[in-house]
Amino acid sequence: MTRPLPLSDTTIRSIKPGDPRKRLTDGGGLYLLLFVKGGSHGWRLDYAINGRRKTLSLGTYPATSIKLAREKADVARQSVAAGIDPSEQRQADKDAAIRAREAAQAAAAGGPLPGTFEHVARDWFAVRRDDWAESHADKVIRRLENDVFPWIGARPIRQLTPPELLAVFRRIEARGAVETAHRAKDSCSQAFRYAVATGQADSDPTRDLRDALRKPVKRHMAAITDPGELAGLLRAIEGYTGTLVVRTALQLAPMMMLRPGELRAATWDEFDLDAATWQIAPARMKRRKDGKLNGPPHAVPLARQAIELLREVQPLTGGGRYVFRGERDHERPMSNGTINAALRRMGYSTQDEMTGHGFRATARTILHERLGADPDVIEAQLAHAVKDANGRAYNRTQFLAQRRTMLQAWADYLDELRTSSNVVPIRRSAAA
Repeated sequence: MTRPLPLSDTTIRSIKPGDPRKRLTDGGGLYLLLFVKGGSHGWRLDYAINGRRKTLSLGTYPATSIKLAREKADVARQSVAAGIDPSEQRQADKDAAIRAREAAQAAAAGGPLPGTFEHVARDWFAVRRDDWAESHADKVIRRLENDVFPWIGARPIRQLTPPELLAVFRRIEARGAVETAHRAKDSCSQAFRYAVATGQADSDPTRDLRDALRKPVKRHMAAITDPGELAGLLRAIEGYTGTLVVRTALQLAPMMMLRPGELRAATWDEFDLDAATWQIAPARMKRRKDGKLNGPPHAVPLARQAIELLREVQPLTGGGRYVFRGERDHERPMSNGTINAALRRMGYSTQDEMTGHGFRATARTILHERLGADPDVIEAQLAHAVKDANGRAYNRTQFLAQRRTMLQAWADYLDELRTSSNVVPIRRSAAA
């Protein structure tokens, strides 16, 4: 096989719109993806690490010259050789820069004084944030900044008393946010325990508030569990007149059984369409009680229909990081309210009919009741802990083959619902 000649500026500049070629190869996995954004060409490096093929974006041409692209590729290859994933390293560097910028801004603004509740709580948050999914971390710090710090943030943490804390939480309760009050209490409790461990406090005063707050009313996410109603929703999704990105997310939501945040923030480097598998990093999954966010990714088998949908949207968003990119900012995923907004646009109430999160309950109920799927296999696909007879958690990969069979049967069933007037099929096994 003839080795491709290294690229030159002359070769690249000779490319005109309409050229049938999709890329120009430079060698060693480095290539130029043609006309990816506003007429520019994008540098990409394909590499393999830990048995997975991945792609790293290295900038656009001509802003990133051939020489610079090769230098960046060399650095990335050196990282791979050392066992470091350059994509993950890039994200880690970005996160570190954000934290440094936030610290500098806090210092410039005066920042919280050492020994105050806000100072200790922010230290605790900095220690824990990498253990959580990004969406959860954002909620924790926003809750503290909006509902706690304005009232007790400047108080010395050693001097805070249970009545002072109760006043903070009851202020949250007063606006009807009972569950938020409990979550704020939990965050404060963890901050106090951190303070005790680091010698900045003597005890956790929130322990004395165990029965002082109203109990939250447990609410379930609205979900359709009737096959006939689901058939109507699937047909409404097929006829959705919004953007292709949102429609694709709507079509995949019932099929994949994932949390809305896990779906909307999907990145192209997580997918191996040829192997029909989606690997979601633990850090992107919902916070787990075992705290094992540096473990293996959650493998999601892809049904044939899911692969077709992803290949359809790939020409539109494949040049960027996110599968479901934001409508205005293509460097960010679509917002967390997009799916629910689309459901409302189609006439479905997200209060008592259907929500993006409700697709999980839809699948769990119908898979078990109509298709006879094994509950353990269903729970594994939902990324819930599945335990054996001795109470030990199964390794989710034990169910990968069964989940692949189940998800293909589920996707086929959804197709039947969408296209057929007979929406109650004969009971069958979805996961043998």
